[in-house]
Amino acid sequence: EVFVFLLSICLAVVFLFLPIRFNVIFATRSFPQLRATFDEYSRISKYDIEKSIEREMSGDLKNGMVAIVKCARDLPGYFAERLYKSMKGLGTDDSTLVRVVVTRAEVDMVEVKQRFQQMYRKSLKQFIEGDTSGNYRRCLLSMIGDGPY
Repeated sequence: EVFVFLLSICLAVVFLFLPIRFNVIFATRSFPQLRATFDEYSRISKYDIEKSIEREMSGDLKNGMVAIVKCARDLPGYFAERLYKSMKGLGTDDSTLVRVVVTRAEVDMVEVKQRFQQMYRKSLKQFIEGDTSGNYRRCLLSMIGDGPY
């Protein structure tokens, strides 16, 4: 209990009065530590951590910090969102689609596909089939575990 109290005070000082310290904390803590920090921050602050970042930062720094928060909270959900955004609307962001599929294929693609289905009520396979064609489609489907190979 004493540790939690001291952590609360430290977080108040670090987050409320020294926004520059965000990057040090985000770069040196594990995801479980970050989640605990975000929970404590929400408890003592008017805003949650993501909202505070949106209010205090801009540009690439803001985008990077928000990405870290999303990854720490729900890694498969973060990648499901990236995949969805790469294929929604007109055209496909092929570089993002390929980068996410390749990097997650042998890591946590099963979890990413499950979160994708939960979040968008359509399977990743259906999205890929609707947005790609030919060998490109077959390759992507194979890499996500839904292809013939």
